This record gives sequence, C-alpha cells and structure tokens, in this order.
Amino acid sequence: MADDQESPPRHARDFVGYGRTPPQGSWPNGAGLAVSLVLNYEEGSEQSVLDGDPAGESVGEIVRQPEKGQRDLAIESMYEYGSRVGVWRLLEIFDRNQVDATIFACAVAIERNSQIAAYLRASRHEVCCHGYRWEEVFRLSEDEEREHISLAVRSLEKTVGQRPVGWYCRYGPSERTRRLLVETGGFEYDSDSYADDVPYWVTVQGKPWCVLPYTLDTGDMKYWRSPSFGDAEDHYNYLKDTFDCLYREGERTPRMMSVGLHCRIAGRPGRAVAIERFIQYVRSHKRAWFARRIDIARAWRERGGG
Repeated sequence: MADDQESPPRHARDFVGYGRTPPQGSWPNGAGLAVSLVLNYEEGSEQSVLDGDPAGESVGEIVRQPEKGQRDLAIESMYEYGSRVGVWRLLEIFDRNQVDATIFACAVAIERNSQIAAYLRASRHEVCCHGYRWEEVFRLSEDEEREHISLAVRSLEKTVGQRPVGWYCRYGPSERTRRLLVETGGFEYDSDSYADDVPYWVTVQGKPWCVLPYTLDTGDMKYWRSPSFGDAEDHYNYLKDTFDCLYREGERTPRMMSVGLHCRIAGRPGRAVAIERFIQYVRSHKRAWFARRIDIARAWRERGGG
C-alpha cells in the first residue's frame, strides 16, 4: 500500500485549484469583477456538404440529423441569419454602449464575410482564434490539428490585419492542443476550460501558460437546448444573478464573468434586448470592468506567474 500511495497519480487533473485561499487584490483601477462579453462568429465555417463534410450541421433552432450527403437548407439559413443580421445587431449594441468585446472568430467564417473582416480591422474588439473551422479538434490527427492552427493564424492575419493571441476551439481541445499552441508561438492564453471563476496557470513544455476559463451556463445556447429557458427575461435574470454573486465575491477576491453569445441566437431581436439591459446593469456598478480577454490575461500576468 505504501508504494501505491507514493506513486504519481494515474492522470493529471487538478481538483483543488485555489481552494480556500483564492487570489487577493483586484483588477486594474480597483475593479473586483472583470466581465468578458464574447461573440462567437462561426457562420460559414460550420459543417456543410458544400465544404466536403459528410453531412450538414445538425444543431440549429431545431435539431435534426441530415442524411449523409444531404443539405439542410433550413438550418443553413439559420446560420446565414447570424452573419447577415444578428452579428450587426449585437455589434451595434456593443458600440452604442462603448463595450470592448472579444470575438471568438473561426477563420473560414471571417474569410467569407469581407464586411465583418473590415469592421474588425477598424474596431477595438479582440479577435481570438476559434479554430480554422467550427470543428471538433479532438477528432483531428496531430498533423491535421497542427496544420489547422497554422492555417487559422495565417488566415486571420490576412483578413483582420493581426494575428490572434488567444485560442478557443469547439466543444473542447485535444490532449495535445496546448502543446501545439506553444509550438506554434504567438499565443498568450487559451479558454478551453470551464474549471474556475478566475484565470489560472498550468505548465506547458516547462513554461507557465495562462488559462482564462470560459462558461456555458451564462451563454445563449440554452435558448436552443433548454425547453424551460425561453425568453430574454430568463436570460437577463440569470446574467444578473450571476453578476450579483460574483460582484459580491469580488470585494475580497478578483472574479471573472464570461458571457458567450452567438450571432444566430442572441442576435435575434427578442433576445438581443437582454444583452443591452445587462450591459446597462453592469455599468451601474463602479467595481465592474468590461474587458477583452487579452486584457484580462495580461492583467493576470502582471500579478505574477507568467
């Protein structure tokens, strides 16, 4: 038994984190809570027969599985709504309220909408790499994943005028993703984790690596996936309750809140109103900080550890 107790764990997972001794202090300018609005721009990079995929995307306002080789024109049009209308409605809300956001941008999606590319080149919003396409990278081989990371970086450099320094992929990374990001170089953080309410450090190839946790519970996907989550009031109330809890905790330890939005979901008129109401609610609190994810990562690095 002694040998078993002294042997290293079979798998490397951290179930403790900061535990009962969370980080102390605050964010820049004395803020206790950093609020990160994230707009996922994926339209045009989803699964599509036209791009050589076996079948079209199955997740939409309705859920169904197309036959192999069959297009689903209804679901395709739901994604097109996001790039034609929804994205502009949400960006206008951000701009009207002077909020700097992070765009989780799939490279192929940006390639297919030159107006979005031009807007992002001229804006203050951060463009974070959301993969080459909206794909499950853990299904790729190592060589494929390495190539897709490189393709995505080069593509976004061309379309938006600068390379991304953050990374977030669809539904979770492979076990090698962080190593490949470090090998590629130029990245400062990833958000492929849902493990905390504050950034944390891991070691990748012997070096500290910053992880900015993301969250799904405050996002808009519940409009599609939860039958009991139906309108903007539900979303606003959930965002407000989350904010209130983290804001209170931010009096003694810095906290971070992510709000993930999708052009084709929250960009609908009856849903977008919740986002503007929430922004205005946050604005009424002095110790809240709307921040791009790169600003959060760099502020965390200044605290030490990277």
